[in-house]
Amino acid sequence: MNKAIISFAISLVIGFGLGYLVFGVIMGDSDKQPQVAQTEPTDASSTTEKQDTEAVKETASVDEANILNSKGCLGCHAVDALGLEGGATGPDLSKAFTDVEGKHGKPIEEFLKEPTSAVMSGVIGGNPLTDEERTQVLDMLKQASEK
Repeated sequence: MNKAIISFAISLVIGFGLGYLVFGVIMGDSDKQPQVAQTEPTDASSTTEKQDTEAVKETASVDEANILNSKGCLGCHAVDALGLEGGATGPDLSKAFTDVEGKHGKPIEEFLKEPTSAVMSGVIGGNPLTDEERTQVLDMLKQASEK
């Protein structure tokens, strides 16, 4: 019996040690972005890099302060057309502005007030959108459907 307990304890320590080594040390912290050395751009690539940087800044500001993030929509849904990563539980909302009426029998404006799906009824019923929030959501989803 003592050998079994000792074997279990050793296996436990080795298992946790290997897990820490693989996920903590080798794979690194997933919240940290890799550091890349900056070089001085040439004139030919300067314009392209500036445009790329501006696009990244725009996406970052949209991602951090948008209504879909603040109301928790991105916990279940992504909006690939806007570059917004989210959960995989719900469908991508890139075409929701045009597709909701066909799927749920009412325009998206009405669906956001009173959803016809059981899941969304529970979600929005527990955390309803104000008129201003609904307008912001509609604007973002319209923008996504146009891309």
